[in-house]
Amino acid sequence: QVQLVESGGGLVQAGGSLRLSCAANGRALSSYGMGWFRQAPGKERALVAAISQSGGITTYADTVKGRCTISRDKARNTVSLQMNSLKPEDTAVYYCAAREVWTTKYDYWGQGTQVTVSS
Repeated sequence: QVQLVESGGGLVQAGGSLRLSCAANGRALSSYGMGWFRQAPGKERALVAAISQSGGITTYADTVKGRCTISRDKARNTVSLQMNSLKPEDTAVYYCAAREVWTTKYDYWGQGTQVTVSS
């Protein structure tokens, strides 16, 4: 079972950038499909970006398309989310998640990292 730990959250002004990172204790993240989700107060958790096991396929929510990039670093066994041109509505707790390659369900979750964008 993989254990996920996020880092890189914080407070940033609108228009700024942050890079979130997800590290694993245990198994290699290259064995899993990976995703970044976020949950704002009073809202449901929503997918922000996902990357396939191979890294060849990425998908993004319309709300972040063109501003965010998800990527893998196999040597470091991490998955990152680069976020640019941040907006106050990007404020949320961001979660890293992993899924087995034979399912679309994400079964493994990190504890989350807070991202706050001030106007």
